[in-house]
Amino acid sequence: MKYLYYSLALFILSSFITPNDDADYEKEIKEWHKNRIESLKKENGWLNLAGLFWLEEGRNSFGADIENKIIFPTGKSGNFLGEFILSNGEVFIEAKKGAEIYHENEKVEKLKIFPSEKPILLKHHTLRWFVIKRGNKYAIRLRDLDSPFLKEFHGIETFQIDKKWKLKAKFEPTVGKKIAILDVTGQTSQQDSPGKLIFTVAGKEYALDALAEGDELFIIFGDITNKKETYGAGRFVYAAKPDADGFTSLDFNKAYNPPCAFTPYATCPLPPKQNLLPIAISAGEKNYGNH
Repeated sequence: MKYLYYSLALFILSSFITPNDDADYEKEIKEWHKNRIESLKKENGWLNLAGLFWLEEGRNSFGADIENKIIFPTGKSGNFLGEFILSNGEVFIEAKKGAEIYHENEKVEKLKIFPSEKPILLKHHTLRWFVIKRGNKYAIRLRDLDSPFLKEFHGIETFQIDKKWKLKAKFEPTVGKKIAILDVTGQTSQQDSPGKLIFTVAGKEYALDALAEGDELFIIFGDITNKKETYGAGRFVYAAKPDADGFTSLDFNKAYNPPCAFTPYATCPLPPKQNLLPIAISAGEKNYGNH
């Protein structure tokens, strides 16, 4: 009889606690993914990128005409809009008369656009652009609010949500350590790594070097699903900074594709070789398109 009561108690607990916990967790992941999709579609998201143009020292003419050094999309831009001037690490814009280029609703004639206290966004019809710096190179990043990438986007397939991929990870500090991060443009930067996350999958221990980003840890990783079920150049995932005991949660159900999975105009970092896991992480976002 005692065994019957004990079994009944376990049944009641499993009925009212575990399923609810699992349902709440699934709801959390679905909400996270929904927000992720919405962020991609925003004006400052990755789906509307329309060009990445590296500047040469001196004058760089731009517009839709093929005679320009920088050719903006046909039908979206005036033929000759003006020039970008790169001089000793500073970038200026000189607009042609009647070019209809605006900054904060003010028509632009000549303006220093880099460096600046905050990014300067310029507008022309549905186009938006600003300057980015990668290493010692400067580029114009162009957006089109009417981009075909945005129109063709219909979401991202994911693996089935499985709580087993929410892993407890031990944070091992590596004060002063820098790791080499190569990006898709071929440039390498040395970035601070505050520590590594050590975790266990199927009884085996693995580690990932983390980067610091604001109040979180940022991890660029690869695994053996890459080029098959997931994006070929790896994925990203965030983790909270460790608690007082040195532990955090590494949730691969929130692993997501880098911007380069959606557009050829991004400059994504690649996983460092020590972050290439010899296992399949069957969680998070799957590949998008044919990348």
